[in-house]
Amino acid sequence: MKINALKGMRDILPAEQRIRDYVQRKILETYRASGFERISTPILEDSENLDKSDGGDNLNLVFKVLKRGEKLDAALAEKSGEPVSAAELSDMGLRYDLTLPLSRFFAANRNSLQFPFKVIQTDRVYRAERPQKGRLREFVQCDIDILGDSSCNAEVELIDVTARAMLNIGFSDFTINVNDRRILRNMLQTMGFAPETLDSVCITFDKLDKIGASGIEAELREKQFPENAVSSLVSFISSGRQITLDSVVANCSDSSIADDLKYVISTAQAVSGGAYKVEYSPNLVRGQGYYTGMVFEIASPAFSGAVGGGGRYDNMIGKFIGQDVPAVGFSIGFERICGILLEQGFQIPDEKEKCAFLYGDETPFPEVLSYAGELRKDYAVSVIRKAKKPGSQFAMLEQQGYTKFARITDGQLTVK
Repeated sequence: MKINALKGMRDILPAEQRIRDYVQRKILETYRASGFERISTPILEDSENLDKSDGGDNLNLVFKVLKRGEKLDAALAEKSGEPVSAAELSDMGLRYDLTLPLSRFFAANRNSLQFPFKVIQTDRVYRAERPQKGRLREFVQCDIDILGDSSCNAEVELIDVTARAMLNIGFSDFTINVNDRRILRNMLQTMGFAPETLDSVCITFDKLDKIGASGIEAELREKQFPENAVSSLVSFISSGRQITLDSVVANCSDSSIADDLKYVISTAQAVSGGAYKVEYSPNLVRGQGYYTGMVFEIASPAFSGAVGGGGRYDNMIGKFIGQDVPAVGFSIGFERICGILLEQGFQIPDEKEKCAFLYGDETPFPEVLSYAGELRKDYAVSVIRKAKKPGSQFAMLEQQGYTKFARITDGQLTVK
């Protein structure tokens, strides 16, 4: 049998798991202290829900689950030897993020929930990615969401709570970038792009930092958008001036469209007290199609990509109950943060020293456990039978992070 984990998935050794447990604990402590409650949802969702979730490119990355038994036989028999699509053979899929499951959860349980609902989710999600650094097929997401609050204070609170979680983990050099899709879409439409093409234009514009103005121009022309619209946008981003919120708003049909974003940025900056930055990012779009307004990302010099992101998605819950419910969420990039800490040789603060209590047959085991119980006041103690060749055993234990060794010699407990 094969011993390696599947491609895009991985086993986690104890040293890394301790860091992951620490990071999750600090995140949950911060979130719960701010009034958020944790829930859990199944990893499988109905295919129809996944297909209608406006998840952008993530919908192409869903792991589909085959129908079973008679349903699968019927689907195959109906085609009578003709090619069968994946959609016809599957009725479920693994969740690709936690936003769709949360929306379904709220729709099903809304009469039992406090309103507005402040919620935590930390769980595994699955995407059929091409595995590479920072992109796995199975990974953990850590989300907080506020459902039922349409005010901009919800955005400010999520920025504040998420930033405090980052600070509590040990990060200090990070920036929270903010944009509002409504402003960007208004500017693009004013420049001559048709409403039905705005999602595609935004996806291209989101690449500005990576491919520059010339790359944006080439991609938009390849997509055959109107010449006047492409020229207007390229002229705007190629002017050499810094793109500011005011300069974007000057190209919009209504200047008041930026009032909410200005409030969120100024208020979040005031709340930060200089501990982190909050900045306007004109080309921030986020890939999920379900975002309806403001979007955020966390940028850190320690990683080339974002280490967190989110936004407002006011239309998602309405797909389930026929009535829109305001919703906004922020996700910390759990896997990327843990990876950064590992690369930096992070040591968990205030962690008890690891002590190996090496015992032999000369000491009754109940007595060993009693001694170990006393030692645990000061150390994290593991009871381990002494090896016949202690030299290699000591080396292995030191490699695993043990710094203290306890033994019973002539009836006396010693720790060195």
